[in-house]
Amino acid sequence: MAPTVLIVDDEPAARFALRRVVEQQCRAVEAGCIREARLLLEEERPEVILLDYGLPGEDGLSWLQELHEAGEGAAVIMVTAHGSERTAVEAMKLGAYDYLAKPYDVDELRMTLRRALERQSLRSEVLGLRDRLAGEGQFGQMVAASASMQELFLTAERIAQSDLPVLVLGESGTGKDMLAREIHARSPRAREPFVALNCAALPEHLVESELFGYEKGAFTNALTARAGRFEQAHRGTLFLDEIGEMAPGTQAKILRAVETGVVERLGGNRQIRVDLRLVSATNRDIDAAMREGRFREDLYFRLSGVALSIPPLRRRPEDVPVIAGAYWKELQKKYGRPGAELTAGAMSRLQEAPWPGNVRQLRSVLEKLFVLGTRASITAEEATLAIGPAGRAAQGEYERLYACDELREARRRFETEFLTRKLREHGGNVTRTASVIGMARQSLQEKLRELGIERHTDVG
Repeated sequence: MAPTVLIVDDEPAARFALRRVVEQQCRAVEAGCIREARLLLEEERPEVILLDYGLPGEDGLSWLQELHEAGEGAAVIMVTAHGSERTAVEAMKLGAYDYLAKPYDVDELRMTLRRALERQSLRSEVLGLRDRLAGEGQFGQMVAASASMQELFLTAERIAQSDLPVLVLGESGTGKDMLAREIHARSPRAREPFVALNCAALPEHLVESELFGYEKGAFTNALTARAGRFEQAHRGTLFLDEIGEMAPGTQAKILRAVETGVVERLGGNRQIRVDLRLVSATNRDIDAAMREGRFREDLYFRLSGVALSIPPLRRRPEDVPVIAGAYWKELQKKYGRPGAELTAGAMSRLQEAPWPGNVRQLRSVLEKLFVLGTRASITAEEATLAIGPAGRAAQGEYERLYACDELREARRRFETEFLTRKLREHGGNVTRTASVIGMARQSLQEKLRELGIERHTDVG
């Protein structure tokens, strides 16, 4: 079937002239205004759009920006008046494939149209290959066999082409950072910067200066001005990891920056406009955080244009052999040797482990097995030793939980073990423990009384 070209021009004579040229290579459809063009875009799904700039009402440049922000796949060739080079440059910045100045040369139009169609053909081929790879269980460096992960890969592939903000949810070690980077790599912003900030790794008083930058003299030791992460990510992607750890005041400033597209450096009053895609991630229960007032609902709705949840590895044991096989090949390249073979028994032990540290922990165990393996094959016993006592103990705990017939009793056992451990980690300090696990201090005290848990060193 011949490719479709949408011609958008308010002058019938101009549309007729363009149609005569287009129909030598393609099927042509026409629109006299942006409203008609929107309808035809939905119905016809054209490969190329010939878009006139000077349209009545809504101009062509505004619609081009709308198409760019929506991640629309058609190649747009802007048609501008003679001498409108500034408009042409602006169109290219907004994602136009090319532009033609009136009166255009027919041969130039044919050549530009042919190049745009070739580009679209190649793009369709690449996207088809990516969809196929995603369906086969691969998304960049992430691999999986489970239906839940393959569905996640396909969704991530589709939204990568848009500018929608993405919120990635999942436990530590599931691969949230890898997913964010791959979404950027497959987006129209792939050639622009990918800038990441781990919000939990910085003291609260430094997060704001990292995000928004600062002017010289803004504070002690601010000897030179510095651009913040928002500025650094201009035209690219800003990845905010562990967004759930941010203080309410910082959340409010991020919300304002996201809503306005404008930031101000600390110590300055100059407004700096930024154009970026925002991807954020958290391992927290974000719904609980909003209910308890620790995370702003309005910011959540701004960040979660699309929410992607990565299941923990223990819920998809069928992914363990796929991940192990792919990472084993990486280790062979890294160390320049084949390495011992993973036996069926060893793989079975790996699949049975609960992996509280998820894929990150699995990769660590695999590297230990690869480096220490001295025989031709890795046995089940060696895999068990590499997983370590923490993993074996965790396996026992899971079995103890699943042995319960009633959900209430399983929940009580889990809460008792979890809170006892967290209190021990923080020296019995209820205030600190409540802050870390995301509970109000009074709620935690009530829960401890309910479960009969004693704290021996409560200094909170």
